[in-house]
Amino acid sequence: MTTPQPSALAYVVKRYPRFSETFIVNEILEHEKAGLQIDIFALRPVRESHFQDILAQVKAPVTYIRDITAATRSLWELMQIARTELPDFWQALDDLGEMEEGDLLQAIKLAMKARERNITHFHAHFGTLAATITRIAARLAHIPYTLTVHAKDIYHEAVDQEAMHKKLADAAAVITVSGYNRRYLQATYGEAGKRVERIYNGLHLDRFSYEPPKLNCREILAVGRLVEKKGFDVLISACALLRERGISFHCSIVGEGLKQETLAWQIRQLDLGDLVCLAGPRPHAELIRIFREAAMFVAPCVISSDGDRDGLPTVLLEAMALGTPVISTDVVGIPELVRHYDTGLCVAERDSAALADAMERLLDDTSLRTSLAGRARQLIEEEFDIRKNAAAQRKLFKMASSNLPAATAGTAVRRT
Repeated sequence: MTTPQPSALAYVVKRYPRFSETFIVNEILEHEKAGLQIDIFALRPVRESHFQDILAQVKAPVTYIRDITAATRSLWELMQIARTELPDFWQALDDLGEMEEGDLLQAIKLAMKARERNITHFHAHFGTLAATITRIAARLAHIPYTLTVHAKDIYHEAVDQEAMHKKLADAAAVITVSGYNRRYLQATYGEAGKRVERIYNGLHLDRFSYEPPKLNCREILAVGRLVEKKGFDVLISACALLRERGISFHCSIVGEGLKQETLAWQIRQLDLGDLVCLAGPRPHAELIRIFREAAMFVAPCVISSDGDRDGLPTVLLEAMALGTPVISTDVVGIPELVRHYDTGLCVAERDSAALADAMERLLDDTSLRTSLAGRARQLIEEEFDIRKNAAAQRKLFKMASSNLPAATAGTAVRRT
């Protein structure tokens, strides 16, 4: 076996790769361009079959930290090894407090891998499992960590606010992807929330060259996982209203997910089979072509029944960069991106009539399509360029490199 090359930065994620997490790949690629050596650690196996084409450009090795269901050693055996390899191991356990057995097992493995590879900094994406494991591993390995929180990990009904407070407080720096999120975290978590910085997700703009919208096109496009928070049921209802008004159009919904059968049933019930189709998943390279052929891109996001919601969907950024006019809703930070009658049209969530009105307006007003698309591209260049936003991240990483995570009070490891 060859000895792993030294690395400075470790990205910790639940699963890697994931088709819906293009923003993570964008960040990693930009950091690698800037000369950072990166290791990627994933905590659960891959479940998807379609991935971003840019994955092939990532140089960072990927290590899968097996969870307790696949462990070959018991936690106790691993702890005996860790006490000889991780300084101050038993004190660190006392500082960290109560934790799940499986979380500790993965965190020990992550901490030992980090020290073996000379990693000096952890960065976790999402405030759920990845942040839980990273917080523990950072304390065990005496390595600082930073954290990016997005949307579901902030607002879902299952979020443990006490645990989240610890993750925010112990991180050397915290990033979130919208001003809306930042204000919520500050109001909810007090001092820990005050340290949160807003850095937007970004795109490699050289991959998304701008073309003016096609003015003779009647195709409405939506892309995303077929889950409640995407609001595709509202889009289908809005399409039924367009048909009632005698509007000529076709709508394609690209993606797969748990709501596929429910949405297919809705299309059949409304007798929209000739006008609305569920197009299934598509490779990312093909999506760029599909964007360019659409009259508009619609992201009818909603707050789901369990509190889940979108932050700033990457597909909205991509559509706007490419020159496809967009319509979305007033959920979370989306109005920071889709500024009504400036960079797109923004309507109230779950309002199918308002959505139908907006789609009809764009179908009929080609000059509005052109003006919205031009200003949208300008906004993307100004605030969503990955080169600028990744550089801002690296400034935070540099600041954090001299700060170890704070210890929290507690006592026992809880076995499950």
